Amino acid sequence: MQRYTGPCRSVLYIPASRARALEKAKELPVDAIIFDLEDAVSPDEKEAARALLAETLATAGYGSRRRIVRINGFDTEWGADDLATLAAVGPDAILLPKVNQASDIEALSGLMDAIPQAAHTTIWAMMETPHGILNALDIAAAPRMEGFVLGTNDLAKDLGSSGRPAMLTSLQLCLLAARAEGLICVDGVYNAFKDDDGLTAECTEGRAMGFDGKTLIHPAQIAITNSIYAPSEEDIALSRRQIEAFEEAAAAGQGVAVVDGKIVENLHVETAKRVLAKAEAIASLEG
Repeated sequence: MQRYTGPCRSVLYIPASRARALEKAKELPVDAIIFDLEDAVSPDEKEAARALLAETLATAGYGSRRRIVRINGFDTEWGADDLATLAAVGPDAILLPKVNQASDIEALSGLMDAIPQAAHTTIWAMMETPHGILNALDIAAAPRMEGFVLGTNDLAKDLGSSGRPAMLTSLQLCLLAARAEGLICVDGVYNAFKDDDGLTAECTEGRAMGFDGKTLIHPAQIAITNSIYAPSEEDIALSRRQIEAFEEAAAAGQGVAVVDGKIVENLHVETAKRVLAKAEAIASLEG
């Protein structure tokens, strides 16, 4: 199954019970949408939200935005029906909450194999429990896996911790596992959606760590997140100069080049090419 290789800078949660939010999301400049049937929907709205979301995805266009449906867990009364109903409309991905081990994904994948419309639907995993974090590599290697979403609120609750530093080990373990298996990995939410400085700091840290993007709880967070997780003009210019310098060095029979007083080897060129490819993909989306 082919995995998505486009940008996932901004991944916005949308409650599946809110028709107005579902409609507005068609115009928001996000790279991906998580249509949420789990935490964002109260128990008495679960069935109506499921029906509304199925009808919306079957009839509405969301352009190039990645359509990810977060179902309820299979330990609830809603999970099985969520999967049967939503997988049948062929979203881009199903997001399973509270994944603890690879067998959780294997079971979901087996159920999806029996739904013809889900032939090209991948699986994303919420990484938000201690067991899940410790089993990250096995989960990343499970069938249909495409991405990790860090559930930092739930993880903080289980750990009994607070503050970003307490999350670093968990974040890094998930990143390592995701990169080992070629998965997308997006950071957890920033709860203070009116705090632009705090969001900027957390996005800057997340990008430096290696995350592909960040999950968001409010449209007001999109612009900052998209900007920070996109290659800057300086990044693009440096990447082009590195590639050009290395190609010139190679043509002269040399194995390395020097740009701005720093050695440029083949590994730096690979990184530079990824930067340019991401910039081109974002330009295509925004165009």
